[in-house]
Amino acid sequence: MDPTTLPVVGMLLHGGADLLTALAEGLSPFVGDAASALAVVALTLAVRLVLVPLAVVQVRAERDRRRLAPRLAELRRRHGRDAQRLQRAVQELYTSERVSPLAGCLPVLAQAPVLSLVYTLFSHGTIGGVTNTLLEATLVGIPLGRSLVVVLTSPLWTHAWVVVLLLVLLALVVEASRRANLRWNPVAPVADGAADPSSGAATAVTRWVPFVSVVFAGIAPLAATLYVVTSAVWTYGERAALRRVIR
Repeated sequence: MDPTTLPVVGMLLHGGADLLTALAEGLSPFVGDAASALAVVALTLAVRLVLVPLAVVQVRAERDRRRLAPRLAELRRRHGRDAQRLQRAVQELYTSERVSPLAGCLPVLAQAPVLSLVYTLFSHGTIGGVTNTLLEATLVGIPLGRSLVVVLTSPLWTHAWVVVLLLVLLALVVEASRRANLRWNPVAPVADGAADPSSGAATAVTRWVPFVSVVFAGIAPLAATLYVVTSAVWTYGERAALRRVIR
């Protein structure tokens, strides 16, 4: 079953398609064939601007967790061998201090529906039985509905440098953001030099999970790649600015 034929989904997709088409038409006199690609970028920036209040909540929660770091370290020292007791103690601490451990996920969760919308708009030939004209849009000759994998295995492979450049930019921004996060939220050392058998795996996960977005961007339609890259660059700059203001 094609989900785009569902009434509610179809309505949202048609609304999104109309919005992107209107943005592209407004940009077309200035940027020509790149109008649709820049319409996706403009949509991303508009979404991120709306989500600035959530980013403020996120950075404030990050600040509060830094403030609680010594107390969390003490709880780990006292209850480190009893995972359930440690979890309860940490939750009680967060509750008493009115700090949400999930606040850092808010901007990502809020963007998920929009990213899903862009992905769907540029991965379906029809929307509710109507031909999807967005798939005719291109960036430097690459249809916005094509992924890097598809481009590399098609006659358009000579244009693949565009997507590769976007992925390299995304990887650099992801790494810069990861390092900034480590500087702002340094990992507390294990108390008394005790070995934590899960620390190695946790460190590896923390090191590489951020790059999942790069993998996604490599297999997603180019329009979704543009969204992810634009959002990542915005996040890096936004977080740097808010961390200077919120202390």
